Amino acid sequence: MVQAVTDANFVEATKDGVVLIDFWATWCGPCRMQAPILEQLASELDEDELRIFKMDVDENPETARQFGIMSIPTLMFKKDGQVVKQVAGVHSKAQILAILAEIS
Repeated sequence: MVQAVTDANFVEATKDGVVLIDFWATWCGPCRMQAPILEQLASELDEDELRIFKMDVDENPETARQFGIMSIPTLMFKKDGQVVKQVAGVHSKAQILAILAEIS
């Protein structure tokens, strides 16, 4: 399941293991295209492999500003609390799995 994360709990929620954070907004068309792909991945992968979070940049501007998120959707990958990769735009399931293989 893709879980929502906020400025308040971002650091705590994303500090362990391999994590993907989807920075998005309700008005963003491409973000709406990305969401079902992430939902599918979340249902197929074990949480030990990848945990997926989404962050609404309008409601949580602080974290987006801190990481220099300028365009959405942006997918950020963290491993044990460290940002290891960040990509902008809609990504297919295959592209996300390839990134996952690269950083694991």
